[in-house]
Amino acid sequence: MPVDPLYRAGEPTRSTTSPPSGGSGASAIEVRRSSRRRRTVSAYREGDRTVVLIPARMSEAEEQRWVTVMLDKLAAQESRKVLGDAALTERAERLSAQYFDGRARPASVRWVTNQNTRWGSCTPAEGSIRLSHRLQGMPEYVVDYVLCHELAHLLVPGHGPDFWRLLKAYPRTERARGYLEGVIAAGRLPHVPGARGERDA
Repeated sequence: MPVDPLYRAGEPTRSTTSPPSGGSGASAIEVRRSSRRRRTVSAYREGDRTVVLIPARMSEAEEQRWVTVMLDKLAAQESRKVLGDAALTERAERLSAQYFDGRARPASVRWVTNQNTRWGSCTPAEGSIRLSHRLQGMPEYVVDYVLCHELAHLLVPGHGPDFWRLLKAYPRTERARGYLEGVIAAGRLPHVPGARGERDA
């Protein structure tokens, strides 16, 4: 990567990009590089943009990785305001309308504190969906993925091909699963929601 003379001058340089595919938050990302910044990376919202501050010497690959990390961190901070059960039900209804043509109709959606080995569960006969309190504070697209996963179970029980085809309607499925795999790798939970062969997320 060529050295920009502004890096040597110690002044920040800027580049604006679109959000990563499946990303969250602002409509644009502005990366500001500075030779004064040695190791730290930080980010904040500025209007409809996300500003990410990085060291000037960081490679393009490192920049992309840190942009993703910081977007997730900001999204998690912003979603720490926990939705109540009523708001969670409304959110599930919106997701059903958006991705399942409103066909998945939960009778109840609520947070529970007794799901330590699952992210969520669904009882199709009752139309009930329960989400683990461990999801609280995670990025919205991750919570939405788990909600969509359980909504799909209202239409297709089990994890057969029809279920996975249905869940493909949610565009951030792979990114959300990657995020949860990272959480699991950090030792917080023992398995990924919806791995083939499991009954519940």
